[in-house]
Amino acid sequence: MVRELTVISGKGGCGKTTLTASFSALARNHVTADADVDAADMHILLDPKVLRTERFHGLNIAKMNDELCINCGKCYENCRYGAFDPDNTLHPEKCEGCAVCELVCPVGAIDMVEREAGEAYVSETRFGPLIHAKLHAGEEASGKLVALVRERARQVAEDQGKDLIIIDGPPGTGCTVISSMTGVDLVLVVIEPSLSGIHDSKRILDVAKHFRIPSVVCINKYDINKENTHSIMEFCRNEGIEVVGKLPYDETATKAMMGGKTVVEFSEGELSQSIKEIWRRVEKELI
Repeated sequence: MVRELTVISGKGGCGKTTLTASFSALARNHVTADADVDAADMHILLDPKVLRTERFHGLNIAKMNDELCINCGKCYENCRYGAFDPDNTLHPEKCEGCAVCELVCPVGAIDMVEREAGEAYVSETRFGPLIHAKLHAGEEASGKLVALVRERARQVAEDQGKDLIIIDGPPGTGCTVISSMTGVDLVLVVIEPSLSGIHDSKRILDVAKHFRIPSVVCINKYDINKENTHSIMEFCRNEGIEVVGKLPYDETATKAMMGGKTVVEFSEGELSQSIKEIWRRVEKELI
């Protein structure tokens, strides 16, 4: 049975990808998936070789057949997104894919067609397969692209006999986060001890609780504000959430990133040892 772990955070910049990349270095017989499709960066640390590229289509958009158009103006009158000018000129970049123009057109001059919105990749890294993606600038339907990344990760895991998928999820509580964590076996929430970090992490823990997904917590840079760290520990204790570890503020993480390596590859120092201990505890939760 393939187990799935999603690493998420309530806000960006908490060290989620740094931790996930180290997990990828430490784990065995696994697939790594970068589900942060709006700002994918796992490839920076894992240096993948792309084996297969798949085009991703998001929402359908309107396409006008000028030869059939009778300039009745119904598309302009009914579009609420400003995709049509009064002279019935179509601006595809403004189309939201609602299809009302296709519905009201009396002569069938408008069709809804697929729009390429990004790409998904199946790659190989020094730590095994990596499934990742890139959403084109300004495109939506990123939750749908996350679902595609996870689907391809499961296919690769089944084809290659892998028993674990490690997912680097996006920050926040939006649709991409829900898409990255739905149905997984465990969620690891990375929290930094700032007021915004605490507030946003409580929201994402509520989301996990709503979907009845087991959750554990890691506090990153715990020593930058020990009073807030204590508050996080108290909150988790009251909610019955296990804190699997605390990571100190350490410039080793930045130096490792600049060297294109994970922390556990780059150093054997305190930060690296703490990450290894967290991984051991997370592994036990996944059994």
